[in-house]
Amino acid sequence: MKNTTLVVPEWITTSIKDVLADERETAGVLLVGLASDPSGRTRLLARELHLVPQGAYVERRHDGLTITSEGYVHALGRAEEIGAVALWFHTHPGANSSPMPSAKDLRVDRELSELFRLRTSSESYGTLICASDGNRFSFTGYLDTTEGRIRIDRLWEVGRRLRLTPAADSLSERTRQIPAIFDRNVRALGGNVQQILNALSIAVVGCGGTGSAVAEQLVRLGVRNLVLVDPDVLSESNLTRVYGSTPTSLGKNKAVVLAAHLRRLSRGVHVEAIDGSINNEQIARSLIGCDVTFGCTDDNAGRLVLSRLAAYLLLPVIDCGVLITSNASDALTGIDGRVTVLTPGAACLVCRNRIDLQRAQAEVLPADERKLRQDEGYAPALPGIEPAVVTFTTAVAAIAVAELLERLVGYGPEERISEILIRFHDREISTNVASPRAGHYCDPSAGKLGLGESDPFLEQMWAS
Repeated sequence: MKNTTLVVPEWITTSIKDVLADERETAGVLLVGLASDPSGRTRLLARELHLVPQGAYVERRHDGLTITSEGYVHALGRAEEIGAVALWFHTHPGANSSPMPSAKDLRVDRELSELFRLRTSSESYGTLICASDGNRFSFTGYLDTTEGRIRIDRLWEVGRRLRLTPAADSLSERTRQIPAIFDRNVRALGGNVQQILNALSIAVVGCGGTGSAVAEQLVRLGVRNLVLVDPDVLSESNLTRVYGSTPTSLGKNKAVVLAAHLRRLSRGVHVEAIDGSINNEQIARSLIGCDVTFGCTDDNAGRLVLSRLAAYLLLPVIDCGVLITSNASDALTGIDGRVTVLTPGAACLVCRNRIDLQRAQAEVLPADERKLRQDEGYAPALPGIEPAVVTFTTAVAAIAVAELLERLVGYGPEERISEILIRFHDREISTNVASPRAGHYCDPSAGKLGLGESDPFLEQMWAS
């Protein structure tokens, strides 16, 4: 399903909600990055909001405003500097006001569009109107490009909370009937959250023990659009952990097997199975249109890509890991699980030291070159087959999916954590929060959040 989504970090939506409390109209310029996936789904990635300074208002009322060009020329220069597209932003204040554009709004758009394009050196111009809608805001917006006008269909707020708001002139997601099979979900989570689950597009990278358990839970919760990514085929040892697998699945791609299983669970689910690695640029690009990604891969190179996707595309990533250790006598010495949530402004997996960078580099080398470098001592030896038990992979998958639900519902503490560590052997769970390293790509001050399309993609080198 093609759609255009405006993805907004929580600090920008907080600013919008603050100005909506003003009884007078407020204006500004929203700078966005752009990205589109191969199917045509477009992402507008909010990077900066520049509100018009008070001194630039000539007139400011509840039903209109007049400003000087000094109110926005600096923001247009900033858009050109960082390679962003400028959206003209303004509010329609007042309780239960409408964000639908007025005749004056349309006239102002015509007057501003050429100036915005000229000053930003961009071929695109857009507008965003926000209004008060009870405790949340409503909106309408569009983006004019050389190929025509694109309506903004939905606004996806990402941060400690996740909120999906359909455009006021696109009510399909709000009015869709909730099937009776989700009645128990609705009683626990509420009808609005069930509608959001139904509308989300979620990727699962890695379809083994953890990934297959995540995907099955998502479908049973009501998620209807999934992208599954895995380059491996099912082996005999996978059958004890991978949901949906049977002896007849041996030798088939894991993502393909899991997709067929999920389709049997629900006739209404749309599943795209990708036989390949997230370390492939085109496959990584296929996740641009997703709202959330679960990282269930056990390779370090794949986690590097997911970590960058979270920052450059403002894509929430919930990364999972399970590590079982034993001694020479095959006695269990440790069972550890990890769930890390990557959202704009939070530390990435590199800053958290959750990735072995040397192994990540070795994993993307051709097998013969990797062997040569290992023999010469320039590359670490990669681990063999790791221990795995369905009980623990399923438990970590459940905790990961619960983190998605918590951010949609908000049933946990206001000060949300970004990582959960589970020590099964000690029967202990701990949580933590980590900040980005100064200047790293996940640090807001680095200017990479929401960059969108870049050359090379995600500003990293890709294997040919």
